Amino acid sequence: MSSAVPPAPPAPTPAVHTGPVGKGLMIGAIGVVYGDIGTSPLYTMRECLTHAPGDRAGAVLGCASLIFWALFLVVSIKYIAFILRADNQGEGGIFALLALRPKAPEGVKTLSWTVLIILAGAALLYGDGMITPAISVLSAAEGLKGVSPAFGPWVVTIACLVLLLLFFFQQRGTARIGGLFGPIMTVWFAALAVAGLWQVIQYPGVLRALNPLYGLHLLVEYPKAGILGAVVLSITGAEALYADMGHFGRSAITKGWYFVAFPALCLNYFGQAGYLLRHPEGVDNPFFAIVPPGAVQFLFVGLSIVATVIASQALITGTFSLTRQAVHLGYFPRLGVIHTSADVEGQIYIPGLNWALGIGCILIVLGFESSDRLASAYGIAVTGTMAATTLAFYRVVRFRWEWPRSRACALCGAFLAVDLLFFASNLPKIADGGWLPLLIGVFAFAVMVTWKRGRAEILSQILRQGVGIETVIKDVVDTGVVRVPGAAVFMSALPRGTPIALLHHLKANRCLHKTVVLLTIVTEGVPRIRADEHLKVEELGGGVWRAVARYGYMETPRAPELVHSLVVHQIPINPQATTYFFNRETIISGGTATMWDWQKELYRLLSQNARPARDYFGIPPNQIIEMGLPVQL
Repeated sequence: MSSAVPPAPPAPTPAVHTGPVGKGLMIGAIGVVYGDIGTSPLYTMRECLTHAPGDRAGAVLGCASLIFWALFLVVSIKYIAFILRADNQGEGGIFALLALRPKAPEGVKTLSWTVLIILAGAALLYGDGMITPAISVLSAAEGLKGVSPAFGPWVVTIACLVLLLLFFFQQRGTARIGGLFGPIMTVWFAALAVAGLWQVIQYPGVLRALNPLYGLHLLVEYPKAGILGAVVLSITGAEALYADMGHFGRSAITKGWYFVAFPALCLNYFGQAGYLLRHPEGVDNPFFAIVPPGAVQFLFVGLSIVATVIASQALITGTFSLTRQAVHLGYFPRLGVIHTSADVEGQIYIPGLNWALGIGCILIVLGFESSDRLASAYGIAVTGTMAATTLAFYRVVRFRWEWPRSRACALCGAFLAVDLLFFASNLPKIADGGWLPLLIGVFAFAVMVTWKRGRAEILSQILRQGVGIETVIKDVVDTGVVRVPGAAVFMSALPRGTPIALLHHLKANRCLHKTVVLLTIVTEGVPRIRADEHLKVEELGGGVWRAVARYGYMETPRAPELVHSLVVHQIPINPQATTYFFNRETIISGGTATMWDWQKELYRLLSQNARPARDYFGIPPNQIIEMGLPVQL
């Protein structure tokens, strides 16, 4: 039989860097990793000066100093020197830190403070993911007003059109155009550096801003001016360094920062400051003012729009990856995931999430209408995520690296002090629009916590109602249950006991296939599992086998591929003629589950709208039988 079975299709190749770092990999990292932070000069200096009172020269030098030291302390020291070392098999991102906590037993319904902090940080990224494309594209489009005032009334329309096209083309994936991201962003950083360097040459005295005393003096002199709340805009996107580590490797990201992004950003910020010192009358936006007017400025505006589109694209796909990880780890309901590349595992598209982000971004642009108003809502989600990352990083330092408590507290305490200082400086923004990313984050946090709690409650009920598979096999043999030809796969949430679907099938039909496989798919707290370690098979007797498939949270399991693999284990099964049995949950209220009433109702809505497991695992519809499973929460 096995000779007639076609081989399983090859799995996509994970985009993990394991070889030596070349220029191509570094340029690729520049295109994806540094898009967000690389477009921050569009609006950061302008926003800092709107919050900096006092004499013009002191304010300009103080803001430039604060921006430089924020980039150095947060990005160069915290993320590059330390956070990037906390990898999970080469992968980064806030969910990578989940693997560093002790694994809770099955059915445990409480979430530790570490998990809650990580979930809160991940939830805030959704708020950041909706505001970043809006403010970046809108800021770039506003540059057209410097080219010609006639563009003024059309800025919002142009920004909305660019965002609409951006989210429309997400379904095409980035495999075809992704190769252009790195070179274009490299040109962008070169343009930033050249424009800034020219202004620094014109006024070299601006380099005095390297002295941190200028920034400290500004903060001490005007502690309630909200200057740090604007300075934080310069480091938005720092989390991307950690999140995209698995695609490019720590070395490529580090070299991209020190050789390209960091010097280009510093030169541009100092160049803007130098221009402002030479022109004390002030300008609308120093970013576009440092470029010569006319055709050069028009090309610079066009390049800035392209750069913001690339930065937004990278952030959107990062949100897709974050969501898929949350689904696989059991913190988010199943969503439709489309692979846009046959060669790279990380190239995915989530239609529902894409259009939710797209509509949200366009509504934000229409609601705020200008980047300076939108900047008032920006920053609080970013700083919240950074603080959550620091708290989770403490566990890495303390328990994985085995640092003494005093040393771990000193390092993470210093990081947390900076994070909380930035976070506190953004709290006044809540009334001016900062409530928006917080609201988005609170909703995402509620969804993740509720889904995890609800799944734990259901697993707990299954454990209490469980029947040993040995008992079921003995009853099947002793009572002479009819065995029909063919094979059946019963999907089971737990790698022990008897699936509820099997019990319902026996009770209703009093028959059983000659070959029965109890299949459990487990997501481990690591990015990937070696192909030869995916599947473990155990023969239970009576024509029944138990198969446990282990996957990493960066992988997407496919049940038909697993069934093909069962043939290798000498199980008499024909994948094309196999029947899959699933439970279809029906949530009923009025139970004794330790959840708030609103959580029970939210879980019921999430369960009803989650993508069916049959579709999520890629099983052909004509090979599926679903069994009803009422669950009372």
